[in-house]
Amino acid sequence: MDQVKIGKFIAERRKQVNLTQVQLAERLNITDRAVSKWERGKTMPDSSIMLELCSILGISVNELLSGEEITMENNNQKNEQLLLELSKELERKNKHIWISMWVIMGVSMVALFAGLFLTAFLIPEGVWQLVSILGLCIVFLIPCFYALKLEVSVGTYKCKHCGYEIVPTYAEALMAMHRGTTRYLKCPKCQKRSWCKKDWKK
Repeated sequence: MDQVKIGKFIAERRKQVNLTQVQLAERLNITDRAVSKWERGKTMPDSSIMLELCSILGISVNELLSGEEITMENNNQKNEQLLLELSKELERKNKHIWISMWVIMGVSMVALFAGLFLTAFLIPEGVWQLVSILGLCIVFLIPCFYALKLEVSVGTYKCKHCGYEIVPTYAEALMAMHRGTTRYLKCPKCQKRSWCKKDWKK
């Protein structure tokens, strides 16, 4: 989606219905700064107020997301184009989350091994060394839990038996045995357990 184009379209429609940024913001119960950011293409309107915004501006959601008025002749083509753009945008966001997850895990592993190495050489054998090692392991678990949350938030896991795309809860993913991002899950469709591979693009 072209945020700059959408912003200009919002500004044009706002002026056509004789509203200032402040007046539009008041009707939506937001700040005029938020409206200004939309119109400059810095941010997009939140989905929770999108329908109300479209109603005030006298446009459809499709027109808002396209950044232009849509006639009946090109409606289907615009719908297809918009769906394709939304799909690409979702894939880009998922890829960004996926990369972030691996960066978090990579940095955490390096920090853990570096910490264990320093502990082994700098702290004499005994209780304090053991406490330090346990502390490092506990601290290491925090980014692991967050990385799992990122993993669960994107894509699906595919059932080996029926091909059903499983979206587990965080608790289900946490309790499941795993090999990397392949998890041993129960399929809600065929009720069988299998090693389900992660597909982050879905």
